[in-house]
Formats: sequence, structure tokens, C-alpha cells
Amino acid sequence: MSAPRRSLFRPCIDLHNGQVKQIVGGTLSEDSPDTLKTNFIARQSAAEFAQIYKEHNLEGGHVIKLGPGNDEAALQALSAWPDKLQVGGGINDKNAKSWINAGASKVIVTSYLFPNGQFSLERLRDISNTIGRDHLVVDVSCRRREGKWLIAMNKWQDITELEVSKETLDILSAYCSEFLIHAADVEGLCQGIDQELVKKLGEWVTIPTTYAGGAKDISDLDLVDTLSGGRVDLTYGSALDMFGGTQVKFEELVRENAIRQAENNKNST
Repeated sequence: MSAPRRSLFRPCIDLHNGQVKQIVGGTLSEDSPDTLKTNFIARQSAAEFAQIYKEHNLEGGHVIKLGPGNDEAALQALSAWPDKLQVGGGINDKNAKSWINAGASKVIVTSYLFPNGQFSLERLRDISNTIGRDHLVVDVSCRRREGKWLIAMNKWQDITELEVSKETLDILSAYCSEFLIHAADVEGLCQGIDQELVKKLGEWVTIPTTYAGGAKDISDLDLVDTLSGGRVDLTYGSALDMFGGTQVKFEELVRENAIRQAENNKNST
């Protein structure tokens, strides 16, 4: 019996109006821009962050375009580390292949799968067939409502009726190679992860999965590892010193991640 996999740190680049920012997840709305709460605006470009991730061999990171005006910055990030970063935000069947051709290892979709707020299996099949399952990540970011996690689209503003559950994830995983799951209710708050959700994901997922939302301490990587049985990876955002935070040092996280990656590589051989 092989040794269990260990959860890893996955980096991110969140783009808003062409700048790298850390935003409180539930506050981003084009209809109500005054409600936006921003924790951090970087001086460095998206490409500079991509270069940092390249230098530390941090693969599987996601570049998320939060609204219009971010294509150029995203393209520059992909050019800085081709075929190693994923890109999401406004992805559909018409533009997905162009982002792969531009250097994205995978594209991330949510809203495209929910025309008029209703899940479309046909659209999922179409985009999967267009670019190939191996190039597709489904973002099942969610909000908790009455004891359930419901998938949220349109920058987490619109809550769909599709529940994050084993049944849902099994259906989706037939057409994609990875999940990205933002717990939108705790995203950007640095007040702790949604432990119940992470535990459930560890029980449900059968493909690589990255969780984001609320991570506030380097020990959260161990917590996610324990709760999910090593089946879920973790993204840090606003708590990281490279994003203006004070709770988690990027260099310490890089060292811890290298140890875990080496163990995973050894155990997989």
C-alpha cells in the first residue's frame, strides 16, 4: 500500500482592473462597485508574481480575471511561465482554446456552465470536447445556505441551485481534470478555512482539487492535509506577506511545500 499524498500549497494571482489584488470574496459586484473591499493592491505586475512562482517551482497556480480589463495582465503572466499556470474568468467555449494556445496549462470555468443560472451539462461537454478534459478545471466555488454549499457564479454574486455534493462532483469530474473551490463566504477574511467543507471534499473528490478561502496560518496546510486526507491542496491569499499580510511568510511556505512535494514524488515512484 502506497503512502498517502500530502496536501500542497497552490499559488494564485487575482486580477482586478489589470492589477494584482486581494479582495474580500463576497464584495465584488459590477452593479455595486462601492461595496468592494480590497485587502491589498500589489506594486508588482502579474508577470512578476508568475516569475516568483517559476523561481520556486510552484506549479498549479491559478490566474483569475475578476471582471474586464485583465486580459493583458493575464497574458503577461502566462508568458512569464508558459504551460504552468491556469487561467479563469470569462472563459467559454469560444475563447478557451486561445488561452491554452497563449500558454495556460488549463482553463477554469464556472459562469459559462450556468446560462440563466441553470447548470448545462451540454455546455460542460462542449468545452471539454473543445479543449480536452486534461485542460479543463471546473470552479465550483460556493456559498453556504441552510446547511448546504451552493455553487456561486458571476464573481460569487449569483447563487445557483446546484449543490456541491459527491453526486455533483462525480458528474463534473467526468469532463474535467481538476476542481478549484473558493469558499466565497470566508474568502479574503483571514479568519480560518471552512473546515467542514474541506473535510467533505476529502471524502468526495476523485481528481486534483484546490481549496481557497480563509487560510490564516501556515498550520492551515497541515489542517487541510488532515481534514482531507491529503486529497485537497490549499491556496493562501490575503494572509501572505507577499500580498500585504502578516500571518504567513511566503518563504516559509515555499520551504514546507518543497518538503511535501519531495515526499509525494518519492511515494509515487
